[in-house]
Amino acid sequence: MTTTTTARPLTTTPPSRRGPASRMAALGRAEMTLLLRSRAALFTALVLPAVMAFSMRGLVKSLDLAGTGLSIATVLLPGTLAMALFFSVYTNLVGVYVTRRESLVLKRLRAGEVRDWEILAGGALPAVVLVLVQSVLLSIGLTQVLDANAPAAPHLVVLGMLVGVLLLVVGAALTAAFTRTAESSQLTFLPFMLVTMAGSGVFMPREVLPGVAADISAWLPFSPVMDLVRGGWTGDLGGMDQLRLVVTALAWTGVAALGVRQWFRWSPRS
Repeated sequence: MTTTTTARPLTTTPPSRRGPASRMAALGRAEMTLLLRSRAALFTALVLPAVMAFSMRGLVKSLDLAGTGLSIATVLLPGTLAMALFFSVYTNLVGVYVTRRESLVLKRLRAGEVRDWEILAGGALPAVVLVLVQSVLLSIGLTQVLDANAPAAPHLVVLGMLVGVLLLVVGAALTAAFTRTAESSQLTFLPFMLVTMAGSGVFMPREVLPGVAADISAWLPFSPVMDLVRGGWTGDLGGMDQLRLVVTALAWTGVAALGVRQWFRWSPRS
């Protein structure tokens, strides 16, 4: 006795294509794991901003702030948040992008379905989350230590931090484009960071600089970010000033993004 079996057509389910958010989240989780394993990176991001704040307190006290409308608190608090942005986002991501490029991680990622901007944004997610959480904690802690008032316009502080994150993520990618090795990534961020600290009013407000120097410094890439964050504490920024600062910061971000598109290298030999 024989039985006849009818073959059924084989049905296959096409692989699901993940969206950009899902792909960036996966990259972000991988980078977060690596960040948590790096004690040096965590120390730089978490400890140095607070250390810088207390080390610069003596300098700020020695400044003549009369007539500037600023106080020790309204200088130190925004300056500390700026240092958090630099150490958690900028210096950290320069090393991340260079190291991933030199180890061919970026090249392998580009061979898949992940787009270029998703690779850069996904790699930056842990740093962005870290600096936003850190900024909240630093603001609360230093407000208590300095016996300072809460921000008069907290939305400007938030806006300034978000614009600063965007600017420094793109700036880190641009700096990585001109950084040859992972070892040199510990130095290539210094020129922009030092110029910003000196001219953008991080711990020495531009109001205390000579007239010409203050006018020139106002056009540095990070100056609009500092003005927005500091204006959030003082509450003295008008609507047109806020718009001008945001547009200026975004314009610098756009210029840096064009530089990344033109010069960013995805592999050691590209």
